[in-house]
Amino acid sequence: MSNIVAIVGRPNVGKSTLFNRLVQSRQAIVEETSGVTRDRHYGVSDWNGKSFSVIDTGGYVMGSDDVFEEEIRKQVELAIDEADVIIFVVDAREGIHVLDQEVANMLRQVKKKVLLVANKVDNSERIADTHEFYAFGLGEVFPVSAISGSGTGELLDEMIPLLPADHALLDDSLPKFAVVGRPNVGKSSIINAFLGIERNIVTSIAGTTRDSIHTEYKAYGMHFILVDTAGLRKKGKVYENIEFYSVLRAIRTIEESDVIILLIDAKAGIEAQDLNILKLAEKNRKGVVIVANKWDLVEKESNTHLEFEKLIKERTAPFTDIPIVFTSVIQKQRIFKVLEAANEVYENRKRRITTSVLNEVLLPLIQASPPPATTRGRYIKIKYVTQLKSITPQFVFFCNFPKDVKESYRRFLENKLREQFNFKGVPVQLYFRQK
Repeated sequence: MSNIVAIVGRPNVGKSTLFNRLVQSRQAIVEETSGVTRDRHYGVSDWNGKSFSVIDTGGYVMGSDDVFEEEIRKQVELAIDEADVIIFVVDAREGIHVLDQEVANMLRQVKKKVLLVANKVDNSERIADTHEFYAFGLGEVFPVSAISGSGTGELLDEMIPLLPADHALLDDSLPKFAVVGRPNVGKSSIINAFLGIERNIVTSIAGTTRDSIHTEYKAYGMHFILVDTAGLRKKGKVYENIEFYSVLRAIRTIEESDVIILLIDAKAGIEAQDLNILKLAEKNRKGVVIVANKWDLVEKESNTHLEFEKLIKERTAPFTDIPIVFTSVIQKQRIFKVLEAANEVYENRKRRITTSVLNEVLLPLIQASPPPATTRGRYIKIKYVTQLKSITPQFVFFCNFPKDVKESYRRFLENKLREQFNFKGVPVQLYFRQK
């Protein structure tokens, strides 16, 4: 986890321009309208070999009728909460503003390093105008021009030593398995159960309780990073600002992981929010394992689990080739099977099949069940198939009329690929191109 630097201040003092200068991009919208930066923008910067994340917040406004401004104020509080160093930006042209005073009062109570930056200092005469900001009692004032970049080097030279030493980083080459799901389905409990299986845990790195927690796991021939996320809730139910960022973090965790362990409540069944998580994983081409937890609370007959599987597959269709594991964390039932399934899905996601084997296996199947003719009655001939050099399974079928291959036939080919080669738990992409 890199160190975090938050840029705060009232609207229109040049925070977004300074953010763009630090991350050397145009990520933030820079506009002369008060309160344009509604959300926080994240970027990564580097100075003298030290890397850190930068957060650009919306402007801090007190006592305003604008509902957005209440949100902006919360975002500043959240940024302050997350940051290692805070850059407080004021406008040297306009001098001290009542809102600057509000922010300064807030920052004086924060036990974080604060650097006071007077922006829009675009000539040497204006440096004298920055002296009044010493009245805030926040130490030295750094005159800069975010637009031209003057003074930013000195600011960064001062800031880098204030950042804490880097945390021990986990091995980036290891597969990442993320445990996701709605709140109260037992995510933390199942992770504790995983870690209780074998105490050969190398490192644990935790951010705040709202962050994803990464733990390195090495036991029973498996070696991976386990990621515990904050619970995902329906967006409509996200009343709390902090909760909203937990959802964003969980989404980011899905994007950064290799395999998603989707935990559902067996009593409640698979719900709309679970399907949203599944779609997100599929869209990002992640491996998926579905875990029906609290299975001990479900009244069972001889075929209960088969009926439950059938119901899940009806809801997840057309992506039905997903391992489903029934667990009871409390009774420690089939906990280890979840990790085995995640490990297998990870291997399936990496699987590469040579062009010769693909054609040897698939072409006879295609000849036995050729694609339906086009609407004009022309026959579609698939000449050969090859796997793309991508990190997830993607295949190209070369044929004479690629645009006329029907969706039902695409499904047929995907099913044949899954039958012949194990891609269980992994989204598979098919493309059709003209030879």
